[in-house]
Formats: sequence, structure tokens, C-alpha cells
Amino acid sequence: MSSFVPSRGAISLILALLAALVLIVINETGYRQSTASLDRIEASTRTRNEVNRLLQQVLDAETGSRGFLLTGDPRYLEPYNSAVAGIGKTLDALQRSYGPDSPEAATVTQLTRSVQRKLAEMDLSVRMRKQGNEQAWQTVLLTDVGKEQMDAIREQAGRLVQSATQAMGAAQDQVQHSLRLARAGIALVALAALTAFYLYLRQTTRLREADEQQQAVLQRERDLLESQVRERTASLAQLATHLQQVREDERGHLARELHDELGALLTAAKLDVARLKSRLGPQSPEAAERLQHLTETLNSGIALKRRIIEDLRPSSLANLGLNAALEILAREFSERSGLEVNCLLDTTALDESAQLTVYRTVQESLTNVGKYAEATRVDIALHDFPNHVELEVRDDGQGFDPGTVRPSTHGLAGMRHRVEAAGGRLNVQSRPGQGTRIFATLPKRQRPPGPAPASPAPESPAERLEPATAERA
Repeated sequence: MSSFVPSRGAISLILALLAALVLIVINETGYRQSTASLDRIEASTRTRNEVNRLLQQVLDAETGSRGFLLTGDPRYLEPYNSAVAGIGKTLDALQRSYGPDSPEAATVTQLTRSVQRKLAEMDLSVRMRKQGNEQAWQTVLLTDVGKEQMDAIREQAGRLVQSATQAMGAAQDQVQHSLRLARAGIALVALAALTAFYLYLRQTTRLREADEQQQAVLQRERDLLESQVRERTASLAQLATHLQQVREDERGHLARELHDELGALLTAAKLDVARLKSRLGPQSPEAAERLQHLTETLNSGIALKRRIIEDLRPSSLANLGLNAALEILAREFSERSGLEVNCLLDTTALDESAQLTVYRTVQESLTNVGKYAEATRVDIALHDFPNHVELEVRDDGQGFDPGTVRPSTHGLAGMRHRVEAAGGRLNVQSRPGQGTRIFATLPKRQRPPGPAPASPAPESPAERLEPATAERA
């Protein structure tokens, strides 16, 4: 069983989540501790203020009572009475601030008792002064009872103030601790975040480098495949051009063989028939009729031989030129098919290979028109330009959809390859019911030095003998 190994991206994500969780915990803990500490500071401050207020109220009461005792002026009783009324409320607030279980509860109780005794002592002195008992209140005033009570009150209040101050200091220390903890936590989280970010950048960089390497490998393989495709395409094109040239050479060779061998045989037979016919004379009309039929058969054979040779290797192209050869081709096609063929041909300066390409393109186009187009009219145009020539064969036939026809159909692949091998371009435009347009563009080239390609020799005069001439031989 294979063990699961997390990736660097997963580790970075886990670290980021842990850092966020730790930051949340630290922040929440610090917030709660700080809030509690601030509450304690606020309570301690309030308690200290109440203790100070109690001391001030006791001092105000003592000052008012002493002023009344010394002067007998009732106006001094106003601050005394006001202070006495406030002391009770302040003591109640102190008792509420310190619960019964708090360490300061005993001190608060002692302070309360001391304050009550001090109030009782001042109340006694004031009542005796009001009653006119001078000796009694003076005696109370001259004793150390009031001073002892005030010293006790100050000492007990000091302990409470000191306790509140210590609580405030502890709370402030807690706040400082929370702040230090938050700072350390934020620093750790920031470090973890930077570490996760570094790992992420490192992983991203490695992934990008790996992707670039993969893209480079794919590009090299693509370039290699494209180079192989180009090489094989060029090889196939060269092979197709070679096969086409071999085919043309074989056609020329076959045309010469037919002209030299079969032509000589047919000519010799025709001359022999003419001699036989001249020697028989009118004595044998049946033999003369047979010889006449044989002469016509030989003439048909010679015409068939001539047509086959022209199809294999047009002698008119080499002997008369491209325009004349195209006009002859158009006229013969018109005679065979009964279609109207119009030619508009400019005089061009093309080498033999380009002329043969133009001738074969027109020948194949006319063959397709005769087989498939069901046309009534064909237009052949050859336009000459300074650097190229344009060939156009247009018919008004039924047309077809080039997108649904295979490239090899109707000899289109052969025409296209022949034109492209000559450095040109072939374009087939057709729509159902709107005829077909074959448009080819071929560049002009300088004629290479060397002998011209072999063509069948022109027919001998004997091959062109008419039956009447043969009868007179």
C-alpha cells in the first residue's frame, strides 16, 4: 500500500490555514484577557476613587463640625450635614465593590466601623454644642479620640487604595502580557505566512519551469514532426513529379514507337494494296471492291494511330506552338462533343514544360466537361502578364460542390499537382447549377539550356495518301 505524500502546494495551504487559526486564537485570547484586565482596572479605579471620596467626605464633616464647635455659627453645619449624608452612600458603594469573599472585605468592615465611630464622636460634640454644654463638647474635642479614629480611617483607607493600586498594576501587567503575546503571535504568523508564501513561490517557479521544459520538449517534437512532414511531403512531391515526368516520357516513347513501327507497317500495307489494285485492273470488280474496303480500313487505322499519338504526345505543341495546339484541341473536342468552344489566347513565352502543363490542364478540363458537366458552352482563355500567365477554362454546366467532392475526383489532384509542380497555383470554383471555373496561374521561367524534348516526327507523305492517290500509285 503506497503512503500518501502531500505536495508542496498542500503543505503551503495547511501552513496558511494553521497560521490563520493560530492568529485567530491569539487575537481572541488577547482580546478576552485585555477586556478582563481593563474591567479590573476600571473597577480598581472606581474603588480608589470611592475610598478617596470617603476620606474627603470625612475630612469635610470634621472641618464643618470643628468650625461649628469653635464659632457656634450654624453655617458650618451645612458642609457637615452634606458630608455625613454622602458618607453613607459611599460606604454602601464600597461594600458593593468588595464582595464578602474578597480579601479586602475585612478592611472594608473595619473602615466602616471606624467611620461610624468617627461620625458618632462628631455627632455627640455637635449636639452638646447645640445644647450649650460647653464643658462636655470641649472635653470631647480636647481628647485624642477623634485623632485616633481619623488615623485608623486613613490607615484602613490607605490599605484599600494600595490594594486597588496593586490590582490596577496587575491588570496593566496582564494587558502588557496580552500585547506581548499578540505581538509574538503576529510575528510567528507572519513568519509562517512568509514561509508558506516562499513555498508557494518556489512551487510555482518549479511548476513554471517544468511547464516551460515540457513546452520546449513539445515544441522540439512538433518542429521535428513538421520537419519530417515537410521532408516527406517534398519527397512525395518529387516522387509524384518524377512519376509524372516518367509518364510523359513513356507517352513520348510510345508515341514514337507507334509512329515509327506501326506507322511504317500501315504505310507499307497501304502501298502494297495500291500496287495490287493497279495490277488487277477492271477484270476483277469483286477483288477491287475488297481492296477498296481494305484501303479504307488502313486509312481508318492510320487516322486512329494519328489520334492516339496526338493524345499521347501532341506533335502540334512542338511543331506549331501552344496557341495553335490549344485551338486544335478545342476544335477537335468541339467536333467530338458538339459543344461550342471559344478560345481567347494571348501569345506567351513559356518553356516546353510549362506549355505542356497548360496543354494537359486544358485537355483534362475538356475531358471533365465532356464526361460530367452537361454543358453547352466552354470558354478557354490564356492571358499573358510580365511575370506570369493565367489560364481559365469555364463551362456553363451543372457544376458541383467542391466541399463534397474528393480532391482526387475528376483528375483534379493530377491537375493541381501538375500546376503546383510548375510553381503555379490551381483554383477550382464551382456551384451546383452555376457551372465550373478552372483557374490556374503559372510563373514565367527562363528556358533551360539543352535539347528540346523529343516529339513524334511528322507523318510521311505516304501516310497522308488519299484513297484516290493510292489507286493511282
